[in-house]
Amino acid sequence: MESHSSNSHSIDIIIPLYNEEESLPTLHQQLIEVIGRLSYDFKIWYVNDGSSDRTQKIVQGFIEQDNRVVGLELSRNFGHQAALTAGLDVSSGDFVITMDGDGQHPPELIPEMIKLAESGYDVVIAQRLEKDSASFKNITSRLFYRMVNFVGDTNILAGAADFRLLKKSVVDSLRTMREYHRLLRGMVAWMGYRSVILPYNQSERLGGKSKYSFRKMLGLAAHATFSFSLIPLYMGISIGALFLLLALVEVIYVLSFWITGTQSSLAPGWSSLMFVLLFVGGSLMITLGFIGIYVGYIFQEVKRRPIYLVKERKSGDDLKDVSHPQKFNDAGHE
Repeated sequence: MESHSSNSHSIDIIIPLYNEEESLPTLHQQLIEVIGRLSYDFKIWYVNDGSSDRTQKIVQGFIEQDNRVVGLELSRNFGHQAALTAGLDVSSGDFVITMDGDGQHPPELIPEMIKLAESGYDVVIAQRLEKDSASFKNITSRLFYRMVNFVGDTNILAGAADFRLLKKSVVDSLRTMREYHRLLRGMVAWMGYRSVILPYNQSERLGGKSKYSFRKMLGLAAHATFSFSLIPLYMGISIGALFLLLALVEVIYVLSFWITGTQSSLAPGWSSLMFVLLFVGGSLMITLGFIGIYVGYIFQEVKRRPIYLVKERKSGDDLKDVSHPQKFNDAGHE
């Protein structure tokens, strides 16, 4: 299939994939139908994040049929945020659209996203409208965003995941942020570019199951908390101040009996002492745990390991083995 006639803008679409063999063919067909009605230069980047099914073979078929498709295969599963970063690093379009590969991000929204970007917005954020607000996933999602916004120094919209359009200037700025623990939705919000919200109704998953388990969601919440906030450390200081206050109250309480010459109506015993010791000890352990997590994050950052490694890059124009994948990791281009 030949490229369509160009417009004033080139547009890259980045789709990270992890075991999406069931949903990918339908999603690709929907995507091709949408961009086929638009007169822009499109390039579709499929980033295979270490899939163990037929995802890579399906992508290879797309590449052979359409020279607008480029496949980027990572050496292993580095995670959704790392796969998105890999696509952003190699993109060169005036506008860059990121979306998931399970079909829940409707391609039909792309024309409206482009229209909003052309009207002057730097970031177009697609925000999911909740259908069943009482479901476990929606409840935990709301709690996640409330927690992140409470402890963080940036505001992340609830229901706004990784379906967005970024202008080239925003992508260039994002490339300079090379932290190992990444939450792109928070990083984009932190940059403060002019943004607009585009609500949408989330489609049903085309196939497979969600790759974000409860454990991974907890990990994402940890990244958001410890990458964007120092509040856990301030909590430790607050707990210490509380204990000093309680100690002062205890001293006043004991001195009151000594001054008045009376005795406490409460029989002395080891239970109160054990309660204080356990409470103080537990609080100290929690505070040390927070400090340990920050130290661990620092340890992982100072090693300066790449966020991802590219195993292979394939396109319709050339099939190219990347023997030195590190050159894609920081510079983003060859």
